[in-house]
Amino acid sequence: MAMPPLTHLVIIPSYNTGPRLRQTVIEARAAWPFVWVVIDGSTDSSGAEIDSLSGQHEGLRVLRLPENRGKGAAIRHGMLAARTAGFTHILAMDADGQHPASRIAAFMAESARHPGAMILGVPEFDASAPSVRVSGRRISNWWAKLETGGAIGDSLFGFRVYPIEPLLAVMTETRWMRRYDFDAEAAVRLAWRGVPAVNVPAPVRYYSAEEGGVSHFRYGRDNVLLTWMHIRLMLTAIFRRPRFLLPRWLSLARTHESATLP
Repeated sequence: MAMPPLTHLVIIPSYNTGPRLRQTVIEARAAWPFVWVVIDGSTDSSGAEIDSLSGQHEGLRVLRLPENRGKGAAIRHGMLAARTAGFTHILAMDADGQHPASRIAAFMAESARHPGAMILGVPEFDASAPSVRVSGRRISNWWAKLETGGAIGDSLFGFRVYPIEPLLAVMTETRWMRRYDFDAEAAVRLAWRGVPAVNVPAPVRYYSAEEGGVSHFRYGRDNVLLTWMHIRLMLTAIFRRPRFLLPRWLSLARTHESATLP
């Protein structure tokens, strides 16, 4: 196995993930030597369990936020510390076991080949995926493709490698991207900044509550947040980033024209 790049780090944000967090961290640490967990104001015992692991595994570190601030805020907190430690890229993955730790090395290798790009996971769903989640993301994906001229393969799948500097820069420019809106808005704003997207398929698994699965997704609340986010992004794209819209709009116009020709 090739030596992993010392510039790349796995960051796992976690809020009340329960026992599933420990297994996720063990699998991530088996796949990659540098894994940091950001405990985002958790009130369960999951953080204490990872503390015990960190003493056994070199390269495993636990960071803490005093209160729950959201996924994006937790990742930003980890990135700031990672930059200080000399890392240039992070692979973000969820703590609930949905993301495939077995694909970490492959995504890191892809990032090493394309260091200026964001490596975006494109989910391959199995029977465990709730139909409402699968159908709902199609809407967000449609908007993200429109906002970026089709660059984004999937807007919501959080298994990704980001270059730290441009992501911190776009997060500094806005007060958003701190909670559930992080994944979609990060991909769109990085595309606007000129960071190319490399879309790579990856399997995803949804665990049931009986299997220890934990989900903080709230269909109404989070879809309202996503809708508001896409309204903001579309207004920004129309008035400040029109070059990303024109290719998509021209393609749609050509498709409509060819469909109406006799």
